[in-house]
Amino acid sequence: MQLHEYRLKEKTKIKIKIKMTKFILNSQSITMQVIMDDPHEVQNNILGQYRKLLNFNIQFLKEAPCSFWDRSARTKSEASHGELSLSSKVSRKFYFTRHIEKCPWLALLFAYCLLKFVSCEEKEDDNVLHIGGIFPIGGEGGWQGGQACEPAANLALEDVNNRKDLLPGFTLKLHWNDSECEPGLGASVMYNLLYNKPQKLMLLAGCSTVCTTVAEAAKMWNLVVLCYGASSPALSDRTRFPTLFRTHPSATVHNPTRIKLMEKFGWSRVAILQQAEEVFISTVEDLEARCKENQIEIVTRQSFLSDPSDAVRNLVRQDARIIVGLFYVVAARRVLCEIYHQGLYGKQYVWFFIGWYEDNWFEVNLEKEGITCTHDQMRAAAEGHITTEALMWNQNNQKTISGMTSEDFRERLNDVLRKSNYDIDNMRYPEGYQEAPLAYDAVWSVALAFNKTMARLQSRGRTLKSFTYTDKEIADDIYSAINSTQFLGVSGVVAFSSQGDRIALTQIEQVINGTYVKLGYYDIQADNLTWFNKEKWSGGKVPQDRTIVRRVLRTLSVPLFICMWIISSIGIIGAVGLIAFNICYRHRRVIISSHPVCNTIMLVGVIICLSSVFLLGLDGQFISREEYPAICQARAWLLSIGFTLGYGAMFSKVWRVHRLTTKAKSDTVKRVQPWKLYTMVTGLLSIDFCILIFWQIYDPLQRTIEVFPLEDPVNIDDDIKIRPELEHCESDNHNVWLGLMYGYKGLVLVFGLFLAYETRSIKVKQINDSRYVGMSIYNVVVLCLITAPVTLVIASQQDASFTFVSLALIFCCFLSMALIFVPKVIEVIRHPRDKAESKYNPDVGISKEDEDRYQKLLAENEELQKLISAKEEKIRLLKQRLAEKDMGKPLDGKGGELGPNPLTM
Repeated sequence: MQLHEYRLKEKTKIKIKIKMTKFILNSQSITMQVIMDDPHEVQNNILGQYRKLLNFNIQFLKEAPCSFWDRSARTKSEASHGELSLSSKVSRKFYFTRHIEKCPWLALLFAYCLLKFVSCEEKEDDNVLHIGGIFPIGGEGGWQGGQACEPAANLALEDVNNRKDLLPGFTLKLHWNDSECEPGLGASVMYNLLYNKPQKLMLLAGCSTVCTTVAEAAKMWNLVVLCYGASSPALSDRTRFPTLFRTHPSATVHNPTRIKLMEKFGWSRVAILQQAEEVFISTVEDLEARCKENQIEIVTRQSFLSDPSDAVRNLVRQDARIIVGLFYVVAARRVLCEIYHQGLYGKQYVWFFIGWYEDNWFEVNLEKEGITCTHDQMRAAAEGHITTEALMWNQNNQKTISGMTSEDFRERLNDVLRKSNYDIDNMRYPEGYQEAPLAYDAVWSVALAFNKTMARLQSRGRTLKSFTYTDKEIADDIYSAINSTQFLGVSGVVAFSSQGDRIALTQIEQVINGTYVKLGYYDIQADNLTWFNKEKWSGGKVPQDRTIVRRVLRTLSVPLFICMWIISSIGIIGAVGLIAFNICYRHRRVIISSHPVCNTIMLVGVIICLSSVFLLGLDGQFISREEYPAICQARAWLLSIGFTLGYGAMFSKVWRVHRLTTKAKSDTVKRVQPWKLYTMVTGLLSIDFCILIFWQIYDPLQRTIEVFPLEDPVNIDDDIKIRPELEHCESDNHNVWLGLMYGYKGLVLVFGLFLAYETRSIKVKQINDSRYVGMSIYNVVVLCLITAPVTLVIASQQDASFTFVSLALIFCCFLSMALIFVPKVIEVIRHPRDKAESKYNPDVGISKEDEDRYQKLLAENEELQKLISAKEEKIRLLKQRLAEKDMGKPLDGKGGELGPNPLTM
C-alpha cells in the first residue's frame, strides 16, 4: 500500500509537469483539469505556495529568483507540521478556478510560474540530503532532553555543512518535530516526516519509549534510525530493531559498574526501585541476572507508575540499605521527597541514581511539579547518593573531528541556550544538557556514514538521491557505513557494537555537600576501575548493606559462676573431710552402727554432685563449640551417678529399717548384713548405666542454640541489632530420654519418701541414724520435685537456671551431710574415748560384752519361759484333779484304786 501511494505521487508529479506544458501551449481548461484530477495526490509543497503566487504582480513573478521559493524560507511551523489541511487545499483550488476563468492571461502566467517553481525547487533539492528528527521537548513526563539536544543537532548541521571535504556537493538538512516523549505522538511525527516530501534518508530520535516505536516501524521503510537519547536495554535486540543505532549507551552499561561498586564496598544485599517504563524494566532484568551471577541478593523489587509513596515505604519494611533507583527525573524528584519523609537517607543508606540527570535536578521545578519538600530537605535527602553514567563529554582536552574540544562545544552550546533564555550562568540548564554531545555526534555519525555511502554508490553509478523507501540495497549500504563509523567526537570516541550500542566508559559520581564529585571511571571491556578515593560517607565509614545482626551468646555471669564454684568447692572439701573422719573413727560404735561404707558411698555421691556444678557453669565463654558436646555428656553422667550414689545410700538404709520393722519377731534378733545395702545401691547404679549408655550411643547430647528476638544495642550509634543466643544440651529425642530418666528417678524418690514416712518414729539399734536419714530423704525429695519442673520453665534464663540448679544441689548435699554426720562428729568430740553414747542414741548405751550377755540371757529366758509354760500346764491339770477329789467323787466303778499321784511322777 505504501509503495503504491509513493509511485502514485511520483506519477502525479510527472503528470503535473506535462499538463502544465500543455496548458501553456493549448488552453486554460486543460490546465485546470489537471489540477482538479486528483486533489489528494497533488504535491503538498506546490499547494502551499498558491496564496503567495496571487499576492505578487506579473513583473515580480518574472524577476523573482528561484531561491525565493526555497522551502527553507518558510517558518519552522510550516516545515514541521505539514503546510495545509485538505479542506484548505480544496477551497483554494476553487478560488483559483474562479479567478482564472475570468482572466485567461492570469491562468497562463500562473501555469508558467508554477512550472518554473517546480523545476527550480527540484533543481535546488538535488544537492540536499534530508533527514528526519524527533525531539522530546514540551512534554510533562519522561525525558524532555530535546530542549538541549535540538540546539546541539543544529550546531552539528552547521559544522557539517561548513566542511568542504564532507558530503561534497551536498548539504545536510534536518526536518524535525516534538514528540513530548510520548510514543503515540512520536509515531505520528514519524509518519508525517515520511509521507511528506522530501524523501528522508535517516531518522534521528530521542527518548527510549519513542525510539522503541520508531525503530520498530522504520524497518518497514528501510530506514536506519539513530537514537541520541535512548538507553533502554530492549533496543539492543537486533531481531526486533534491525536498523537501530544509538550514540547514547544502553542503560545496561551501568549495571556492570554498579556490580563493581557493590563488590568494592562489600555490599551483597540490594533493593531496586523502578518506574514502570520499558527502559527501566529491561534494565532491572539485566541487573537481576548480573546480581545472581555475582551472588548478590536482591531483597526486594518495587515499581510504581506515578506515586512512589507505597514503594518507598515497602523499602523501609524490607530493611533496604543499598537501593538502585531507576526512573525519569520528574519521578526522581517525587522519589527523593518521599525518601526524606520516610527517613531513608543518611549514614545508613546508599542510593544509586541515573547519572544523566542535570546536576541541580533535585533543586529545580519543585513548585511547578508540586513537590512537598523544601530545597534544604531535598538537598539533605540527596546527600551522598551515587550516580553512574556513560561518559557523554570528552574528558580529554583535545580537538575532535569537528575541530573543537569538548569545552569549545560547551561554550558554543551555552551561547545558543542563553539566547533561548536559559539561565546558564546560574547553572539553570535545560533538560538533556548532559546528552547534548550525543546529539551533536549523532549528526556527525550520519554525515560520515553518508559520506562513505556516497563513495560506494558512485562506483556503481548511483547516488543517495536515488534512495527510495523500497531500496534495500542503498539502505544496507547506509547501515554498513554507520556500523563501521568510528571517530573522536565531543562525547568521546564514537563507535558501535554489533547490537548498535555505543561503546563508552562509565563515570561514577557522588553528591558531596550538594555538588557532584567524580569518584572514578570504569572500563567495562577491560574490567578496569579507576578510583580517585574521593568518596565521603556521612557516618565516617562505608554504610552496611543490611542491619548487621550481631550474634551474641548469652553466657553465665562470671561473679555468679565464681560464687557457686567457691561454695561447691567448700562442700567438696567438707565431704572429703567427712570421708576421712569416717575412716579414722571406723572402730567407734557410733560409726559402726551407721554402716560407715554406706556413708562413704553417700559422700562420694555428694562430691560428684557438687562437681557437676563446675560443669553446669561451663559455656561458650570458656569452651569451644567442639568441646561442648563432651561437657553435655559429662553433666548427664555426673548428675545421674552422683544422685544415685548419694540418694541410693540413704534409700538403702531406710529400706533396711523398714524391712527390720516388718519382719517376724523371731527374725528381729538377726544382724543387718552390709552386703544387702551395697547390693541395692549397685542395682540402682546399674539402671543408670544402662540408660546413660543407650542414650549416649543412640542419641547423644549435642550443642543446640536457642535464638531470641532482636534487641537494640547499648550504643545507639551502632547500626546493628543484637541477636541473643543461648546454648543448650539436647538430643534429637531429648524429651523421651528426660521422661525416662525423670520417671525412674521419680519413682525412687516417691518410694523413698514413703519409706521415710513409715519409719519416721522407729528406732533400730542396727542402724543408729535411721531417723536422720529419713529427714535427709524428705529434703532431697522436696527439692528435686521443685527443681526439676522449675528448671524446665526458666531454661532460657541462663543465670536463673544455673543459680536454681546449683543451689538445689548444694542445699541437698550440705543438708544431707549435716543431718547424718554432725551428730556423729559431736558425739566423737564429746566422748573421745568411746564412753557411753546414750545421749546420741539410747539404744546403744551398753558395751559389746553386755550386748552378747544380753543376747544369751534372752535365749535362756526364752527356754525357761517354755519350761515354765509346760510346768504350768501340768499344775493346772493337777489342780483340776484335786478339785474333783475334794468334791468326794468315788473311785472308778471297777473298785480299782486311783492312779498314781502325778506329783510323784
